Amino acid sequence: MADNSKTAHQTEKLRQLCRELPDYVFDFMVDMTPRTSILTRLNYAYDLRVFFRYLCDVNPGFGKPARDVTLDDIKALKSRDLIYYLEYLDNYTSSGRSADGAQIERSNSNPGKKRKIVSVRSLFTFLHKHGYIQENVSALVEVPKIHQKEIIRLETDEREALIDSVEDGSTLTDREASYEHSQGLGIRDMAMITLLLGTGIRISECVGMDLNDVDFERKSFRITRKGGDVAVLYFSDEVAEPLKAYYDWRVEHGDPLPGHEQALFLSLQRKRVTARAVENRVKKYAMRVTPLKHITPHKLRSTYGTDLYRQTGDIYLVADVLGHKDVNVTRRHYADIGENRRRMASTVVKLRPEKQGEDPGTSE
Repeated sequence: MADNSKTAHQTEKLRQLCRELPDYVFDFMVDMTPRTSILTRLNYAYDLRVFFRYLCDVNPGFGKPARDVTLDDIKALKSRDLIYYLEYLDNYTSSGRSADGAQIERSNSNPGKKRKIVSVRSLFTFLHKHGYIQENVSALVEVPKIHQKEIIRLETDEREALIDSVEDGSTLTDREASYEHSQGLGIRDMAMITLLLGTGIRISECVGMDLNDVDFERKSFRITRKGGDVAVLYFSDEVAEPLKAYYDWRVEHGDPLPGHEQALFLSLQRKRVTARAVENRVKKYAMRVTPLKHITPHKLRSTYGTDLYRQTGDIYLVADVLGHKDVNVTRRHYADIGENRRRMASTVVKLRPEKQGEDPGTSE
């Protein structure tokens, strides 16, 4: 499944962050463990580090390391302190690196602000629930509203054109096609992209698959969802054919490096393919088919969800297959389709069906 070395690295990073923070934050992380992934907890820890640095470096009355912020300090906070924190986030920047390794500064967008204040509210809710504090002042602070972005999907003709371009390499130069054929990239990409388009799985679920996760007899496969839950999904004949073709090639010619023997999808370096590599491959094909749309693996997932909902009208089925724990998340993503269905419903029921098509001249 998921790369153990990556999980170990994330676990060690989380431990390092917790050593910078008060002990009750560690208790909060332990409480979250059964229902969240290591990556989710790591992101919470990063967000909480920003909050405690704010308390210690900016908020008046604090002047100590983040780890020394006591529960009495937390109890003394008022809702206005968290409102000031939101204002602080408007000008907060964090250092990072771009894809080419260059040093960059990132500022907070509204989604970033929302995530950071939600992390603080989750901590305060935990502290209040378990008796660490008597009052949860964070409940009085409104979370910034995020305007929903338009969901970008592939239309039917675009989806067919994308699959065709991967299958026949028509959008590649002769040199590209020759090289990729010799390396098995085309057959691998066809399997990955049809799997993403035909099942709606996340990119992390795709790259985490192992050889023994696929059952061609039952046309099923096993994935690890966000949060660590294991799910078994099914694929159609359209997915089975390219997936089986790649699977056979992988078994015969894969030659993976040690530690990557079980990985289903391999990179040119004979390692488990990364999410970034899949994103680049999808972008490479999609740019030549739909240059005006920014197509990512997540857009392929949205395309599948859209098609499934249009065909079934069952929002609960779509939520289950996509792995949404809250059906309202699914509903938000496909609300526009629901609106179209409701509009269609207004024309289905005829109040006076016997009058439909009747010649006005024949009535008495």
